Amino acid sequence: MHINYWAEVNKDKFGRAGLVMVILLVAIALLAPWLAPYNPWEYAGPPLSSPSWQHPLGTNDVGQDIWSELLYGTRTTLLISISAAAFSTLLGLILGLLAGIYRGVVERIILRLVDVMLVIPVFLIALLVAAYFKPGTTTLIILFSLLLWPPGTRIIWTRVLSIKNQEHFTSARQFGAGTFYLTWRHLIPELYPLLTVSFIQVVRRAVFMEAGLAFLGVFDPVAKSWGLMLHYAREFIFTGAWKWWLLPPALAVSFTITAFALVGYALEAVLDPRLRRQTYAGN
Repeated sequence: MHINYWAEVNKDKFGRAGLVMVILLVAIALLAPWLAPYNPWEYAGPPLSSPSWQHPLGTNDVGQDIWSELLYGTRTTLLISISAAAFSTLLGLILGLLAGIYRGVVERIILRLVDVMLVIPVFLIALLVAAYFKPGTTTLIILFSLLLWPPGTRIIWTRVLSIKNQEHFTSARQFGAGTFYLTWRHLIPELYPLLTVSFIQVVRRAVFMEAGLAFLGVFDPVAKSWGLMLHYAREFIFTGAWKWWLLPPALAVSFTITAFALVGYALEAVLDPRLRRQTYAGN
């Protein structure tokens, strides 16, 4: 039976809230140049000014408008996290398909690589690599893409093995369907929901990792990032500026992770019949 997954997610009150939050974030990222009252890279007022009508969140230590920085930080966070999630999910799909279709030596090599990657402290590796190379947006996208694919690969591999035993797949293979046809017409369509869940999970991790690295100062210092705002604001933790400089980006990071988490949990409940039954019973 075909399930409209997004319609099912929309029925869940938490999933619906998550979708609204994600749409709001995307809208802010796209409209930041029009929503921001000032250029976040330019001087906008006296340094460390308190919130006012001219500066809703005040100004930082060099006189830049914090509200404008916060809006532009949304673009940076979503660009890095969504791009990294897209590439990471694609890499996981390719490797998961290779392991599930060809089995044998290919499967063993890929699964051993997954096992190794899963026990590596990803954030520590990201910190060391980003500190060594030029810490820019492109660097982080590539780095996160290469570090966050293993969980998705294992899930895809497991699902591919399950699909290969289903009647429609075995029938198509017995009628002479080739590997490309079987993959494109029978495997990938069945994997869309899992790919979406994997994508959302990577977005959440990438948001946290980008903010963490920037907070530690491992990022382009002239970029506008929530993590960098936290990094610079912590130096003024003993002044009143922390209330309007440090808290907003911290809340923005939490809001973003929560938004994608709500969508992910709702989608996982739709994919797992046991969770779906529990959800409906609770409602």
